[in-house]
Amino acid sequence: MPVYTYRCDSCGVRFDRQQSFNDQPLTRCPECGKKSLHKVYGPVGIVFKGSGFYSTDHRSPSGQISRTEKKEEKTESKSSEQPAKE
Repeated sequence: MPVYTYRCDSCGVRFDRQQSFNDQPLTRCPECGKKSLHKVYGPVGIVFKGSGFYSTDHRSPSGQISRTEKKEEKTESKSSEQPAKE
């Protein structure tokens, strides 16, 4: 069963309650007795995995450049940067 966080708008008390999905949300505050309770919704952490996302994410080895390809790129860029001798 999920745990929900509630907050009272009148007195500011905040508490967690374990409830079923089918249970009605609480409306009356257990501290002050007023009908000013609301569920608190917070951010949820999401992790994107797999190829097609940023390079800092968890990528599979198939989406990465091999070491031999990196070496070839470095040697090609160095040879193109050197001026030609006349």
